Amino acid sequence: MAVRTPDPDQPDEPDEPRGTPAPGWLTDIELEQIRHRLPLLYVEAVPARVDGMGVVTEVGVLLRATATGQMTRTLVSGRVMYGETLRDALFRHLEKDLGPMAFPLLPASPTPFTIAEYFPMPGLSPFSDERQHAVSLAYVVPVTGTCEPRQDALELTWMPPEEAQSEAVAAEMEGGRGTLLRMALASVGRLN
Repeated sequence: MAVRTPDPDQPDEPDEPRGTPAPGWLTDIELEQIRHRLPLLYVEAVPARVDGMGVVTEVGVLLRATATGQMTRTLVSGRVMYGETLRDALFRHLEKDLGPMAFPLLPASPTPFTIAEYFPMPGLSPFSDERQHAVSLAYVVPVTGTCEPRQDALELTWMPPEEAQSEAVAAEMEGGRGTLLRMALASVGRLN
């Protein structure tokens, strides 16, 4: 159930050939080699709508199609580039998946609510990714603007916490992200 998050392939210099990765990115071949040798660092975000008291009233879940055409639900996520701060990576992926008008409110302290470890072999943790061993720092991030999914996201569905923690939603989510969503809700006091 690999979800492809494409790397930017626009060169910085006009005389560089197309397909040259942007600084901090790996070529597809380098990435494939690295994925079989080292864990990769990711950030993941649960977009949230909050009321005036800061209580989470809704969370956003993305709808994506896999390479085989299967529809799955997932969260905002992506790799951290070499030399990039966690705050910058989190903001970049929120904008990439939700659009530039989402207006995320990044936390004052970039402390995740949990650290999820994804393994290519199922059963070592609640989280799996057949492509790689990855470590992901997970955040709940309030958004105040209009969200228009971009990149490989087809739709963003807002749902109340009671619905988001249901077995039906968890069954639609890939790689154990239903568990991660429940952990996010627990971290903000919204898990029933």
